[in-house]
Amino acid sequence: MKPYLQQIGLKSETITTFNDFPFNIPAIKNLPIIRFHRDVTFIVGENGSGKSTFIEAVAQWLGLSKEGGTINTRLSERIDSSLSNHLRGARSHHRPSDYFFLRAESFYNFATHLEDLYANDLKGVMDNYGVKSLHGCSHGESFLATMANRLRGNGLYIFDEPEAALSPTRQLTALSLIDQLVEKNSQFIIATHSPILLAYPRAYIYQFDETGVKRIDYEETAHFNITKSFLDNYKSVLQKLGIS
Repeated sequence: MKPYLQQIGLKSETITTFNDFPFNIPAIKNLPIIRFHRDVTFIVGENGSGKSTFIEAVAQWLGLSKEGGTINTRLSERIDSSLSNHLRGARSHHRPSDYFFLRAESFYNFATHLEDLYANDLKGVMDNYGVKSLHGCSHGESFLATMANRLRGNGLYIFDEPEAALSPTRQLTALSLIDQLVEKNSQFIIATHSPILLAYPRAYIYQFDETGVKRIDYEETAHFNITKSFLDNYKSVLQKLGIS
């Protein structure tokens, strides 16, 4: 049945100029057809490489709010030059029964939206998210509560830097939850800096950088190599940085 979302590319003919954001970002300007793994696809790159811009655009193209949440969530949105209007994609004729865009940057706003939505329904958040209030627990706990309770499977889930709120131990928990949802016929597209999450087996990894976009293996990622090099030789790395 999967992948629900098979591929996405750029409709270059609809773009009037590549001099303005976000079309002046090399990875966006030279965006190839991105083919998604049936289970998990990762988008990696340095800050400013366009990975979150791309993830946001994919979410919008699917009909999700750029601020995050479910297919029915509508929060006040920033106005910008929307990349989503210039994407073309292919979906399976099998559609997911669940959608969710989990975005670290705006998750607080989504949690506030839930508080307002369930203001007169004390059981609403508990029944759907497993906690009385997403604001009543830590950022990381609210992320994991959402993953463990709100994401029910048969879903298409878009994550933007979920590790921002998670300790290494909690990233391992998130990795396990992702796998459980994959086993429930779910597909994930995730922008991340986490070498822990990137270790998910069989996943496609696309690197966004100043040369464009290319698919790479886990051991080729800077996240793996820099983390491994630091942990293997942290004393010498600190010395090179002039830290004693």
